[in-house]
Amino acid sequence: MKVLLTEDDPNLGMLLQEYLTAKGFTTDLARNGEEGIKMFIEQGNYAMCICDVMMPKKDGFSLAKEIRMKDKEVPIIFLTAKSMKEDTIQGFKVGADDYITKPFSMEELLMRMKAIFRRINKQESETPATVFRIGAYSFDTQTNTLAFNETQNKLTTKESELLKLLCQNKNQSVSRSFALKLIWGDDSYFNARSMDVYITKLRKHLKEDPAVQIMNMHGEGFKLIVG
Repeated sequence: MKVLLTEDDPNLGMLLQEYLTAKGFTTDLARNGEEGIKMFIEQGNYAMCICDVMMPKKDGFSLAKEIRMKDKEVPIIFLTAKSMKEDTIQGFKVGADDYITKPFSMEELLMRMKAIFRRINKQESETPATVFRIGAYSFDTQTNTLAFNETQNKLTTKESELLKLLCQNKNQSVSRSFALKLIWGDDSYFNARSMDVYITKLRKHLKEDPAVQIMNMHGEGFKLIVG
């Protein structure tokens, strides 16, 4: 079982990594939020993410938001030196499954992890959505097909990947940087221009239903709006 651990304290990070590895978890250690999201995108298939809240470059809350754009289900536990009610509430708002305040024992963290896994195992397994309803359209991610009435339009791989990301975050903003790193591998200027071209193509594919729009969110990214 693979775990992503994001902790900027090198001593604590190493101790946690060694402890979790000894308990049977393959544990990848990231030193900050930017490293964390890079590992999550590039290596993926994590059974759980353990994130420190206060980190340089990208804090734990921002990291969790980006993880949730990619994966709605992976459990997230926050580690923090803060115990303020507002921070706890914010953590759960961005998708945390649990919240543990420093200092804590390794055994307590392990027990909390096991409790989350037990809860997940009790839930009925669901097949991940492969077909999305987008207003009057039906989008099949397995065949890269966008259907409208009797018309079926075959999308390119990039068009399909971008539309799938927007569908997974319907009516929510998707940051440009996150989409670029996830689909193109990096957020260079030329890749950004390429993504703009694909956004324009997707708008044309979706133009038959006025209730469906891909909006530019200034300073944020894009949002698929379905009325």
